[in-house]
Amino acid sequence: MSLRGAPPSPAPSERPPSSGGRKNAPLFPGDCRASSLAPLPPRGGGAGSEGGRARIVWLGIALAALAALGALLGASVGSTGLDSVFNARHDPVAWLILWDIRLPRTLGAWLAGALLGLAGAVAQGLFRNPLADPYLLGSASGAALAVALAFAGLGAAGVAADGSGAALAQATSPWLARLGLTGAAFAGALAGVLLTLVLAQGVQQTLRLLLAGVVVGYVLGAVRELVQIADPGVLLAMQGFSLGITGFVGWSACAMMAAMLAPLALIAWALSPVLDALTLGEATAQSLGLPLAPLRALLVGVLALATGAAVAQTGLIGFVGLVAPHLARGLGRSTHGPLVLLSALAGGLLLMAADIAARLLIAPQELPVGVLTAVLGGVYLLWLMRKK
Repeated sequence: MSLRGAPPSPAPSERPPSSGGRKNAPLFPGDCRASSLAPLPPRGGGAGSEGGRARIVWLGIALAALAALGALLGASVGSTGLDSVFNARHDPVAWLILWDIRLPRTLGAWLAGALLGLAGAVAQGLFRNPLADPYLLGSASGAALAVALAFAGLGAAGVAADGSGAALAQATSPWLARLGLTGAAFAGALAGVLLTLVLAQGVQQTLRLLLAGVVVGYVLGAVRELVQIADPGVLLAMQGFSLGITGFVGWSACAMMAAMLAPLALIAWALSPVLDALTLGEATAQSLGLPLAPLRALLVGVLALATGAAVAQTGLIGFVGLVAPHLARGLGRSTHGPLVLLSALAGGLLLMAADIAARLLIAPQELPVGVLTAVLGGVYLLWLMRKK
């Protein structure tokens, strides 16, 4: 049979697919609906591989071991410098100081740092911004305003200001005053976040939420300045809170922060696939079938509660929530599931080290722990920027 008038046969690479081939195959392999909550594994042997998971586990164990050594060292550091914990067993007074002051203060610094590190990882994943910190939604300004109002309400009988900041030990009812300031800081932090949510009209738009948080921070900060101008005693008393203070953390405060940290870390870990999806963009996350509005509201709740619990006990300590996720990423690339837990461990270790250094550098005097975290965090970020 003659083929003179027939069109030329297409090349093998140009032949159309047959009906039994991959004509209707999706652009990306795999069913999107089945994998909507499964984050993409990072490249280079990240947490998705066996070696990556083992490395993450060993990193967590190493950070926990360093925290245990830090707690032992922190319990040995007092106003007279470094003194071994084992020497205090034979002295009842020294053991009382170690058990009631040094150890809860050291553990409280770790817990507050872990809360801030957890909140920082959630904030950076939620806003898709590596420079986001836990105070971005107005929690810090709200807590500071509430504490300033509480100081103004307590008056001279409830606050005694010395050169190092607010000394509540000389209050007429110190435990009542301490509970009032802690509750005021926590309520103020949550009120600042709620005001941000009201101005942003919910959590549907990340950019609107971010801008509303900035506005709330400036407005509440201005109101706090007016309160401090009206009562100069409040300005002196607010120094300790504004620079961060861990000296008043006791066992009750440690129990409160631990009770907040455990469930919040579990919730953040459970919601980590949402953060993984948001890293690809909101449109992509919505195309995966995720209910972004309620899940984003849960993430904002985790961020607000973790920040409020830490600020209520230790004041405004900067850079911990910002630097801890970067430290966790530098130790090992992973998805947000391991990242939020590693950020909590790194944040706790960072604030614990800063607290020990604040007591040890100029003993018997103390440096504000917030100053050291700012210096350490700023130096690390500058080194990271220069490295990249």
